Amino acid sequence: MTEGTGAGRRFLFLQGPHGPFFHRLGRMLRAAGGEVWRVGFNAGDHAFWFDAPGYIPFHDPPDAWPDRFRALIDTHAITDVVLYGDTRPIHAHATAIARAAGLTVHVFEEGYLRPFWITYERGGVNGHSRIMDMTVAQMQAALAPLDMDLPDAPARWGDMRQHVFYGAIYHGFVLLRNGAYRNFRPHRDMTVRQEFRLYLRRLLLMPWHKAERTLETRRIKHCGHPYHLVLLQLEHDASFRNHSPFATMAEFLALCIEGFAKGAPPHHRLVFKAHPLEDGRVPVKAEILRLARAAGVEGRVHFVRGGKLAALLNHTRTVVTVNSTAAQQALWRGLPLKVFGKAVYGKPEFVSTQPLPEFFARPTRPDSRAYRDYRHFLLETSQVAGGFYSSRGRRELLRQVVDMMLAPQDPYDALVSGNAAPRQQLRVVS
Repeated sequence: MTEGTGAGRRFLFLQGPHGPFFHRLGRMLRAAGGEVWRVGFNAGDHAFWFDAPGYIPFHDPPDAWPDRFRALIDTHAITDVVLYGDTRPIHAHATAIARAAGLTVHVFEEGYLRPFWITYERGGVNGHSRIMDMTVAQMQAALAPLDMDLPDAPARWGDMRQHVFYGAIYHGFVLLRNGAYRNFRPHRDMTVRQEFRLYLRRLLLMPWHKAERTLETRRIKHCGHPYHLVLLQLEHDASFRNHSPFATMAEFLALCIEGFAKGAPPHHRLVFKAHPLEDGRVPVKAEILRLARAAGVEGRVHFVRGGKLAALLNHTRTVVTVNSTAAQQALWRGLPLKVFGKAVYGKPEFVSTQPLPEFFARPTRPDSRAYRDYRHFLLETSQVAGGFYSSRGRRELLRQVVDMMLAPQDPYDALVSGNAAPRQQLRVVS
């Protein structure tokens, strides 16, 4: 293998983000001298992979996948496996087998510092990330030789509409053109038809939800009451399902409202902020209203759909979440933070260990200087400027991430050893 090129590297892609990002990534790896194949598990995978000779359909039942994956590794002499998220069953099996075979596993995920960056790691992400076992002191030591300022986040983010758009197209193909993949089973509990309807419904309701969100946010800002902010996640999201103590979102909602009713001063409010991709498959708003009535705090609880966080974070007293990556925006502002699940930012310097009623009454604050170092470490390693869904975001991302994949060391080892390449300054992604 020639260092810095794809010569001698043989990449096997599995499932990626909705849209053409994986195809563009594979094309650039071929341009670097590597060989690339893509395994498709449904018509949606096929629709966004435009290199027919490099496409490998998987038509068998799910339990045949581990043996088929081993055979593909041997047949094509695979050196690298590329995937998006590491917890869906096909990826979990593949990651374990690839590690045992000594292959490099490249894992993409939404950014830990989203929405302006994506995450690229080797071996695993979120609760399986190497960051979970790193201390802030170790990160500070790795940063010590550097003399660089943190890049600023851009003023605009242009991926959400494209994200929903590509999700609707993907599920449309799976719904209407999936005859050749009759054994395909979604990694989530809903049928493909239900997923497609939810994506389409969300796309159509975006203007209405934006108006509703604007009015409710204005009401909260202008009411004058101190408030606490709860950052919600998707119940079907991997971070919630695999790295949290809750089986359902309702359990988390009940815990938050009970803690608020017991500990918060009577003039305080509680604001639940929905995930930007919340699509109604779980009746979150109705459950919040039911629990608030039962706890006697109905008039003190608000629900806000999706959208940007800044307007709410600028005035909140505290932030509570399971393990949402959006909590890092709270830490960046020095806000007290309570976390219940495994999170890459769940360091003792940052998150409160107080019981929830006490946290609402007298919250402890994070070590903002330590968090600044932690954030700087992420931006020098696993966080890459750009996005999966907009064309400009993909261009920004590909300018950096291909070289990171071809590098002999993963981003963390490269920084610790002093071999990390200079990082490109972030530009506006839209």
